[in-house]
Amino acid sequence: MIEELRQRLRALQKSTGLAPGAAEAQEAQETIVPFGIEAIDDALGGGLARGALHEISAPGEAHLAAATGFALGLAASARNLLWIAEDMALAENGAPYGPGLDLFTLQPERLLTAAVAHKRDLLWTMEEALRCRALGAVIGELRGGALDPVAVRRLSLAAGTSGALALLLRAQPCDDASTAATRWIVGAAPSTEQTPFGPGAPRFATELIRNRRGPLGSWILEWRDQDERFILATPAQPVAAAPRHRPRQKVA
Repeated sequence: MIEELRQRLRALQKSTGLAPGAAEAQEAQETIVPFGIEAIDDALGGGLARGALHEISAPGEAHLAAATGFALGLAASARNLLWIAEDMALAENGAPYGPGLDLFTLQPERLLTAAVAHKRDLLWTMEEALRCRALGAVIGELRGGALDPVAVRRLSLAAGTSGALALLLRAQPCDDASTAATRWIVGAAPSTEQTPFGPGAPRFATELIRNRRGPLGSWILEWRDQDERFILATPAQPVAAAPRHRPRQKVA
């Protein structure tokens, strides 16, 4: 599986013209992902830094779909995305869901997926993928537990080499040591509108609990697929209660 992934990454490099050493990770690639929300961008120094590691945790497994949606919104502008998950994470939380991906404007041809048996394999695969200059973002989905700080630092260094956006998606908050530029806790927030097909635009209760630039904060965000970005939802709404029966698929 690892060799197959290497071959696919090499093919991506050729198809995009970004062979190793080409234009230093395509210098034209933006160095930040702006939210377009003044309060958040001011706290982050203009936006979420590319070429850096960011952690996104759900407050509990029932909110993992919301945390996943937030990660997809951040990675939506990436030209190619690799999503890596542990086998047990896929068994417990489900695989990426097509209509949910479509909501975040992520076309199937821009998404690569990989499944690994163990956490150490996931961290290694993330590091290798982050050194591929054809990828704009890499998401690693973990079940939980503490991480090896050396492996996490290697992820930060690899992201800095390529300029890619590195996102660690975790099912619950952790306080282990990390070199991540930011650390978020993201849960579901109730939609305030109804459509003939169900609730309206998805909302997220976001809390920035670590920021290497200093400022922290919490916001209720709404994803607007027609604009392909988050907006600040007002007034703020409380976090939605966990569903009694958690679906097997993420519905981002």
